[in-house]
Amino acid sequence: QVPLVESGGGLVQPGESLRLSCAASGFNFKTYYMSWYRQPPGQEREFVAGISSSGGATNYADSVKGRFTISRDNDKNMLYLQMNSLKSEDAAVYHCRGAAFWGQGTQVTVSS
Repeated sequence: QVPLVESGGGLVQPGESLRLSCAASGFNFKTYYMSWYRQPPGQEREFVAGISSSGGATNYADSVKGRFTISRDNDKNMLYLQMNSLKSEDAAVYHCRGAAFWGQGTQVTVSS
């Protein structure tokens, strides 16, 4: 059983939206801070957004503030990332992270 599995990536045009999902299993999801990271082609993995165990506190990289929203559903063991007004520089493999686990990633491509 893979602890974290992302989905929802794809090819979109600049200005469009995507919603990423991360399904968690095998650990007590509701007790952990969770986050999204991304790795653009040829670059280091970077922090995108994080959310507290209850969902009451969130934090974001400056590059995505006002465009991306992280959320979670502790009843369903799900983590989400709503991405609006996507830009070409948002293209990357997006990973969820929590409880020392990393997901395998989902590819987001932004191109006209």
